[in-house]
Amino acid sequence: QVQLVESGGGLAQPGGSLRLSCAASGFTFSSYAMSWARQAPGKGLEWVSGIHSDGSDTYYADSVKGRFTISRDNDKNTVYLQMNSLKPEDTALYYCAKPPDSDPWRVTVGSGSSWGQGTQVTVTV
Repeated sequence: QVQLVESGGGLAQPGGSLRLSCAASGFTFSSYAMSWARQAPGKGLEWVSGIHSDGSDTYYADSVKGRFTISRDNDKNTVYLQMNSLKPEDTALYYCAKPPDSDPWRVTVGSGSSWGQGTQVTVTV
């Protein structure tokens, strides 16, 4: 079955960097777009970024554009999120997501997405 395992979260100072990884298994990774989303304490789920199956196109929420970079390695079945210039408002539980089989090109999250367990990112002085 689909497994998504996020890692790389932790504590960072404002202006710092973290790199999240999401190791995927149980499906043909290279055939699916992938996404990252986050949920801050007391807030709803926010889509952060998405990438096409071959990595040719990437998409970002305005809140992270210019600071975060999504990438993938289809040989390693892994998607990454490089987070630079971190801000306290980036504090959240970060999830990677696989789109449903019915819409494998979807770079956003929604109904039918498969999720990992999340990795916590905390940005504080």
